[in-house]
Amino acid sequence: MPVNRNALIRYNTIDKCLRNKYRQWTLEDLIEACSEALYEYEGIDKGVSKRTVQMDIQMMRSDKLGYNAPIIVKERKYYQYEDPNYSIKNNPLTENDLNKLNEVIDILRQFKGFSHFQEMSGMIQRLEDKVYTARTHEHSIIHLETNHHLVGIEHLDGLYQAIQKKHVLIVKYQSFKAKKPHNITLHPYLLKEYRNRWFVLGRKSVKEPLLTLALDRIQEININKDLEFIEDPDFNAEEHFKHVIGVTVERNQRPQKVHLKIDQNNAPYVITKPFHQSQQVVSQSAEGIEITIDVQLNYELERVILGFGNSIEVLSPEKLRKRIKKIHEEAAHSYD
Repeated sequence: MPVNRNALIRYNTIDKCLRNKYRQWTLEDLIEACSEALYEYEGIDKGVSKRTVQMDIQMMRSDKLGYNAPIIVKERKYYQYEDPNYSIKNNPLTENDLNKLNEVIDILRQFKGFSHFQEMSGMIQRLEDKVYTARTHEHSIIHLETNHHLVGIEHLDGLYQAIQKKHVLIVKYQSFKAKKPHNITLHPYLLKEYRNRWFVLGRKSVKEPLLTLALDRIQEININKDLEFIEDPDFNAEEHFKHVIGVTVERNQRPQKVHLKIDQNNAPYVITKPFHQSQQVVSQSAEGIEITIDVQLNYELERVILGFGNSIEVLSPEKLRKRIKKIHEEAAHSYD
């Protein structure tokens, strides 16, 4: 059964709402959410009728689209999934879906040799493997690192659309240190992934520095239609992250030359997978290698160094050397 774009937007919006466990959803709430989504994605401002959303729910419950969504009504008022882990996005791909994906793969493969598309090399193989396993039910040929308990990934599409359409957001956010969540006005500029964790960068106001929010700490996102989006033509992601490992950037901190010594057993790993783009091998011997990187001293740098245990030694700067030494000593005390 063919489904138009507007219907798919409504289905995905209803699905997103019902997966949000932080609030209860009445039919009126779902109508409002669908109306806002159609306005955001398609510029349609006439809203959605009650009957349309009711028919959408019935369609999602049925097997006509392969959803069979377990949507129930609690207390004759609140809509929710009977299975809290259900999502229409978890459904297996149909034959038509697989054919469409094959067409996409064929198109992408044509661009594979162009310099602007070098990053697509792995993505094409991943798509091919997904289609292959879905169609043949054979074991996957490519094994990817995945986190099935990744929190906050459901916000990715909404944030992407907000950045693209220049929407101001109200983000309900609770950091690990905060006792309760609070609302943040955010003018979003960039989505950033680091080690299978996603972040959004933006500003609270024109005078505020760039803010980095972890998606797994976001509880709710809403569009603020009353504020005008603050442009930042000078923001450049490559320059912003040029001197850091990870996502933690200190605005007033200059990069420092970090001198590290790595033993012979781990040297090949560090050479083939550099810590940072500035990495240089300054000496090599039977004992191992010494490298330098020009970076800010931040939390992620410490995590990388500590991950090598006693196989790595910080030679300089002295501040970082003392910091790593202290952490190792405290760790050793824990085993006494």
